Amino acid sequence: MAKIINSIAKKKSPKDNRASFKSYGHAVPKQKVKVVSRELVYEGPAFSVTKEFVHEGKKKGRRDIIRHTGSVVVLCVADGKNNEVPRILLIEQYRHAAAQVMWELPAGRIDAGENKLAAAKRELLEETGVKAAKWQHAFQFYASPGFLDETMDIYLARGLSIGEAKPEEDEQIRVHFVPLDKAVKLVMQNKIKDAKTMTAVLWFAQTNRK
Repeated sequence: MAKIINSIAKKKSPKDNRASFKSYGHAVPKQKVKVVSRELVYEGPAFSVTKEFVHEGKKKGRRDIIRHTGSVVVLCVADGKNNEVPRILLIEQYRHAAAQVMWELPAGRIDAGENKLAAAKRELLEETGVKAAKWQHAFQFYASPGFLDETMDIYLARGLSIGEAKPEEDEQIRVHFVPLDKAVKLVMQNKIKDAKTMTAVLWFAQTNRK
């Protein structure tokens, strides 16, 4: 009986489980994807929706995709003097889909055929009245690649000057310059819930570490 108990204990050893995780994982092989059919279901001013049937390797399936021209996001930084903490430009605006006022970075859709950097400059000026002398492309990510092809390009903007905002008729925007440490705190406290803003603020906090 004692031998049986010892045998069971060895099989359930946590150490054995931990060791097995070191080699756990499966690489997904590259697959040829063939679109069998594509149907335009909806077309609006901001995006369109297609219904597609595809062969992904040996797998067959239906994919409903929201097609989008892509967006730009502006991480606008007012650098502090004499080792002061840099400030991040955040805006507050009501988002009807979320049914709440949200903290966000300035952002907007890229018009068809529009240069990404030009779109970033346009959106920053329209929403906040701010211009920047220095621009840097930081990174790009997909907003929700399971069903949406929208990419978001983050631009870091510095060397700021303030002018007059020109928001669209349906936009009500409040502008704030928030210290970086406070912006990070708002993210960690889940008071900033916008994914693009969370991503960019935490990226900048990481790259700005001394």
